[in-house]
Amino acid sequence: MTDTSNTRSADSAADEPKPSRLRRVMRWLPLIAPILLWTVPCWVLLYAGQQWPLPVTLAGTALFALGLVGMPLAMIRGHGRRQQDWAAIVGDTLLGAIWVLFTWSVLLGILLRLALTVAGVGDGQDRARSVTWAVLGTAAVLLAWGYAEARRVPRVRSLDVQLPRLGAGLDGTRVALITDTHYGPLDRARWSARVCETVNTLDADLVCHTGDIADGTAERRRAQAAPLATVRATRARVYVTGNHEYYGEAQGWVDLMDELGWEPLRNRHLLLERGGDTLVVAGVDDVTAESSGLAGHRAHLAGALHGADPDHPVLLLAHQPKFVDRAAAGGVDLQLSGHTHGGQIWPFHHLVRIDQPALAGLSRHGARTLLYTSRGTGFWGPPFRVFAPSEITLLVLRSPQAAPSS
Repeated sequence: MTDTSNTRSADSAADEPKPSRLRRVMRWLPLIAPILLWTVPCWVLLYAGQQWPLPVTLAGTALFALGLVGMPLAMIRGHGRRQQDWAAIVGDTLLGAIWVLFTWSVLLGILLRLALTVAGVGDGQDRARSVTWAVLGTAAVLLAWGYAEARRVPRVRSLDVQLPRLGAGLDGTRVALITDTHYGPLDRARWSARVCETVNTLDADLVCHTGDIADGTAERRRAQAAPLATVRATRARVYVTGNHEYYGEAQGWVDLMDELGWEPLRNRHLLLERGGDTLVVAGVDDVTAESSGLAGHRAHLAGALHGADPDHPVLLLAHQPKFVDRAAAGGVDLQLSGHTHGGQIWPFHHLVRIDQPALAGLSRHGARTLLYTSRGTGFWGPPFRVFAPSEITLLVLRSPQAAPSS
């Protein structure tokens, strides 16, 4: 009798697809990206024809080399097993600063140099030094502005959203949305309290938090999250998990939000009734929940809508916009999401769009489903927001059946 087990193993191994070139490159990205982020600005600012005095060149090179080594080490100490907040602050700040410097080194290093050359301004050294000062000045202004944008209380963005199936009795329902508060290494307890005060001025029927409350465990960030207990809503305060909860003991955050008076909608729904009409308010765990290994955590739309009347309109909370494909297939009327931060630091939004169907604002998906994607209330990691302002959102639901106001 012939032993075919080894043959089958060899055949199956031969049949397995080889990793694509893109996947092989992506494996090296964590190493390649920091090198590019630090070496490109170093070359553009110091070695592209400026002919700086030797002490200037050496000092500048030493700073870039220190950043290249120091940033990854700080990120590892801050976000790795040790979870040292001071290191996370240093690493995150360096990451944001070098991203801005890299972006404008590339843009101005090419465009401004080309414009000066075409205009015949100065010689090569003058043009190179002009580019250096322009890059440094632009980066400094954007970082100062971006830091102020990230740390301020978000402006309120208000919009009316018409839902064709919404009954007249629910016309004018006010839904406040906060998301991606990302309480973290920088203590933002006072900021959190001011955000909650702003939400309370909106006189909302329903207040929603669509996840990514914090970076870290509930025990560690409790003081920053505590002001959420002060949020007021005439009907309900509801919450769903984001992907960052699953980096920091998600069940602890679910329990804390419940303790603070928020209703975690973990693949379930509640009913909002007024004037004889009903709105189904449903929520699902984040799409990364199942891979977390936590028992019972997964994104399960059918479970969230189980028992709901299919004739009633559905408002769904789902952290990531890309859940909208499942929402549209399930007949959801409006999905509320966050996650994208609107890109947070331009031009990172181009990378976000590779992974998500929407970056910010209201969009339509399929015949019925609307998606509102918030740019987020806080910030992740680097304490900067550049061309991606944060927001607290007020959505006023409108019914086409309501009588027009006189």
